[in-house]
Amino acid sequence: MQTLGTASNTGASVAKSCRINLDRKEPALSNPLWLPVFLLTASLAMTAANVHAEQASLVLAASSELDNTERNARDRGGASLTPEDQKETSADIKITAAIRKAVVKVKSLSLDAHNAKIIARGGVVTLRGPVENTAEKAKLQSIAEKTRGVKQVDNQLEPKTP
Repeated sequence: MQTLGTASNTGASVAKSCRINLDRKEPALSNPLWLPVFLLTASLAMTAANVHAEQASLVLAASSELDNTERNARDRGGASLTPEDQKETSADIKITAAIRKAVVKVKSLSLDAHNAKIIARGGVVTLRGPVENTAEKAKLQSIAEKTRGVKQVDNQLEPKTP
């Protein structure tokens, strides 16, 4: 019985000391960790803002170099073929796939050349898009002409440099 009384007194004293600590309302600044936590949070926020600003400036710079709005507007008119005009016949799909596979194998070609539009319709292949130079334009045409099933090549590739 004696231990129960001590235990209850101890429990009461713990509760009382908790109430006293809560009632003191010590200022939060008395905790020694507030300054490092504040500095870390502030530096992370500033770093994130700098990264965001840098990415925005890169996007603006890249968009001016890569802006092909005029070219896309020209394609909306319907006068020129786009990849959506690709015929869904198995022969045309095989021709397009074979040309793309051959183009990708040539590692010396630029990224633009690797991404040129290849449109096959009834064995007539249209090549469109930008390439680095006239040599790449000729190389893509040569690849297309050598592909089985191709009757004619309409080379509309646009070299960036002569």
